[in-house]
Amino acid sequence: MNAPEKTGNLPVMRAHYADILCQLAEEKGAARSDLLRLADIRPAMLGHPDNLITVDQFSGLCRSALALSREPALGLEYGKRLKFTTHGSLSQAAISCDNIGQALAVLIKYFRIRFVYMSLSFFTEGDDAVLQLDIVHGLDDLYRFNVEVVLASLMDVNLLLFGRRLLDGGSCRLNYPQPEHAAAYEALFGNRIRFAAGANQLRFRRKFLELPISLSNPVARRVAEAQCQEEMRSLEAATSIAERVGRLLESVRDGRLPGIEEVAVQLGMSPRTLRRQLSAEGVKFQGILDAIRHRRSLELLRRTSLGIEDIADRLGYSDPPNFGRAFRK
Repeated sequence: MNAPEKTGNLPVMRAHYADILCQLAEEKGAARSDLLRLADIRPAMLGHPDNLITVDQFSGLCRSALALSREPALGLEYGKRLKFTTHGSLSQAAISCDNIGQALAVLIKYFRIRFVYMSLSFFTEGDDAVLQLDIVHGLDDLYRFNVEVVLASLMDVNLLLFGRRLLDGGSCRLNYPQPEHAAAYEALFGNRIRFAAGANQLRFRRKFLELPISLSNPVARRVAEAQCQEEMRSLEAATSIAERVGRLLESVRDGRLPGIEEVAVQLGMSPRTLRRQLSAEGVKFQGILDAIRHRRSLELLRRTSLGIEDIADRLGYSDPPNFGRAFRK
């Protein structure tokens, strides 16, 4: 499901992310004035890290940086520039946790305050712990770039905290064909990379979830999480109800996807009110649910050995024929 245009036109992106991208593109030969002009960003907007720009402006900057730098691996290089300090309260809350499992829970809970147009989820599969990234904004031309940015940033933080330990038995799966700069992926993720894998995932051994974090600090975590919660409240005020429904459904990785009654309860309203608000935005709950079911079914068909009956059950269909008809439709 694409995020409504409302979010794209509201200032929800931290300006220092744009400034870091400008610095990198300048090193590649691009002129900052050209980068900002093409993205419709005034230079003064990047003068303070607490300033905000819109998703549309940031997306425009990514496009101009790719075009003017002529660097195919720009996404990976940019991701490595986003150190854990770049993400402020989000990274502070994560690295103050007791172990990796707790840190991932915090990261996923508040991920949107830094990357509003992406969704991060976590689940376990056999002996693997899986961190999955989905793009939920209509930015098809920047799909690979955005995936590279986030996964490279996550790996850079991992290397800082744990060295190459998590790469032991781990892998990286990507939902697009092998690009021309595949060697840059190997330098970052090792040689266990699968392209055209049906999903964007970082996988590591499930047992590593208990690895302690040396910077654990309960007090620092509470302070950082309080700031994350405040930023999340501000972001929710700028988010459409359709996007909130889609994000809630996307967060369910195990078990059946909830129906409108359950979703309405979690959003603090009645099913009737939820239907009315969605209708005002020109969408229906069933349409959102069907889009997520379709994408989830493709993931399960491509990356698991589950049978059709099991996949149908996971997606909330009463029997496989109903799933088959819905999938073909």
